[in-house]
Amino acid sequence: MLHVNAQETDSTLTFRLNGVDINDSYEQSVRRRSVMEVHVAGADFLREHFTGSLVQALEHMPGIHSMDIGSGFSKPVIRGMGFNRISVTENGIKQEGQQWGADHGLEADAFGVERVIVRKGPASLLYGSDAMGGAIEISQLPPPSENSIFGEVALLGKSVSDAIGESLMLGFKKDKWHAKIRYSGQDFGDYRIPTDTVVYLTQLLPIYGRRLKNTAGFERDASLYAGYRKGAYLSDYAVSNVYQKTGFFAGAHGIPDASRLQDDGNPRDAGLPYSTVNHLKVSMRQQYTAGNLSVRLDAGYQNNHREEWSLFHTHYGTQPAPEHDPDKELVFDLQTYSLSAKLQWTPSSAWEHTAGWEVQYQRNRIAGYSFLLPEYRRFAAGLFWLAAWHPRSDLSVSGGVRYDEGRMNVSAYTDAYLEAYLVERGYTDEMVAAYRWRSYPARRRYGNISGSLGMVWHFAGGHQLKANIGRSFRLPGAHELASNGVHHGTFRHEQGDPSLSSERGWQLDVSYTCEHDGLSFSVSPFASWFGNYIYLKPTGKWSALPHAGQVYLYTGAKALFAGGETTVDIDFLRWFAYRASAEYVYTCNLDERVALSFSPPASMRHAIGWKGKHARVETEWQLIAAQRRTAKNEDATAGAHLFHVRATARIPLGKINADVTLSLHNLLNRRYYHHLSFYRKVEIPEPGRNFQIFIKIPFQQKIK
Repeated sequence: MLHVNAQETDSTLTFRLNGVDINDSYEQSVRRRSVMEVHVAGADFLREHFTGSLVQALEHMPGIHSMDIGSGFSKPVIRGMGFNRISVTENGIKQEGQQWGADHGLEADAFGVERVIVRKGPASLLYGSDAMGGAIEISQLPPPSENSIFGEVALLGKSVSDAIGESLMLGFKKDKWHAKIRYSGQDFGDYRIPTDTVVYLTQLLPIYGRRLKNTAGFERDASLYAGYRKGAYLSDYAVSNVYQKTGFFAGAHGIPDASRLQDDGNPRDAGLPYSTVNHLKVSMRQQYTAGNLSVRLDAGYQNNHREEWSLFHTHYGTQPAPEHDPDKELVFDLQTYSLSAKLQWTPSSAWEHTAGWEVQYQRNRIAGYSFLLPEYRRFAAGLFWLAAWHPRSDLSVSGGVRYDEGRMNVSAYTDAYLEAYLVERGYTDEMVAAYRWRSYPARRRYGNISGSLGMVWHFAGGHQLKANIGRSFRLPGAHELASNGVHHGTFRHEQGDPSLSSERGWQLDVSYTCEHDGLSFSVSPFASWFGNYIYLKPTGKWSALPHAGQVYLYTGAKALFAGGETTVDIDFLRWFAYRASAEYVYTCNLDERVALSFSPPASMRHAIGWKGKHARVETEWQLIAAQRRTAKNEDATAGAHLFHVRATARIPLGKINADVTLSLHNLLNRRYYHHLSFYRKVEIPEPGRNFQIFIKIPFQQKIK
């Protein structure tokens, strides 16, 4: 007997073998099979923690952090690693955008996310470059088991930014075919902060009405997904487009002044400076299974088009304003083609083998009156083999090896206006020549070997022990090789180094889990060592670019990451539950004996809740430690104590049910700072008290 409830993410699988029933959830199955530390976000989790941002929902998992960009967008950080060190995949295709930037969020429709698997630790073996710190997999739920028309309506409201969000999904399942289409939108205003003033570079700046001016924006998303199943053959097709526009606080692009912060009377407009991004993704999967052999092919195309707009300004008197779109400061247009093939062979119940090949080609074009990153072309290919051995039902050993080759072709870029500016000011010929070349032509080729070996051991009933050691790598990004200019998103002159080598590191992960009679306990320590960790180093040299400060150079160093997470869950008095989780990350630049930038502070969450048949109420106490271990020229951040309340209920509406979630974040309206926030640099606190309502109404009608 096999029963699958396909409409629920945390579906329960029930097997009956020789009179014995074995109950298993999808999450438990995934966690048992993986030698890495894995978290699964199912339907209930995503609904209860929904904020309109996927990453902000995932940060309720220990070890996961959200690097926020204003009120609407954010990017993931896993165990202190973010940017290009975290791989995000959707429907088998790795998401590719401008994730290297601190002010660039993750372009994904949060309403359309149905299931998420988060893998913490070295994942280069499975995902290649950009997965040194872990991976986030976004996937679709299986279609209904019966022919039907199905869908859902979702509504979101947030008080802190007067945000309104909506999403509509319609789908059908008819014999071998199923398909669904979704449209989502979000509109939000300038968000509220619990202060009337902020201090930046000794300037006292007013915050009128306690709203952070020009942080409003909107998002429009559309997607289509279709699938075909016939016997051992299946195919999936997906098309999605995400468009986002968000304003930047005036201090986030240049030095702020009080005149630019005057209230304009419209808290919902996004004026200059602002950014727009459009992410188009097309993907296809073909899979065929014959006996103990399975073949799978994934192909995809992406176009990530990002623009940054700011009132035309020039520090060089000879530079005229462009005739068309004079305020378009920066444009990045990235096209990505992906192809992968995997062969899975199961010769016996004790052995599983997987071999695969992946290839990716990228081309990035630029435009705008300013310059930061040159045009480039990037090619990467990888070949890997994995094996899993199950000598006993309670023991599994797995490992594998992978070889990747990458090539980067960076185009040259010269700046005649900057050259004239420097000549007029009497700089030496050597200095003029060095700055005239904003980007030197560079052709680099990289070869990397990665691998891992791990085991999972289930013993004494509810005990589980995992251990995994891996060697991972990351190819340098174009910004690390060739950027040379003022990056307003980080408020400094960033300069690449075309001689950089790949990042390489060794990582050890161990986890222990115990589950028994309403009690669950887990602890997951880890340690990572890198021989060439790439970071931005302050050089102490003053930049010749106007208003740029000192030059920060991308360079490599030996680095150490260590820490862990622990979680305790207790069910008591039948209806009540208590959960406590804590996490800590220690980072160190071993060459300079200082912390690495964007190191998350230690934190702890305590939650106690009541759960009825169709309702749940939970209160949470979040403790964030002060972060005083900082990189050079990085500000320390004070700690905070926050309180949150959340309630969920399933309300019958005739033949359908409405799932309603009410939440109150930062109940006491505390003023605090987020060490990983984009706005931390300009001394802006986090949003204040926020009341949120999220309503989700699924429906389904059987058809013949």
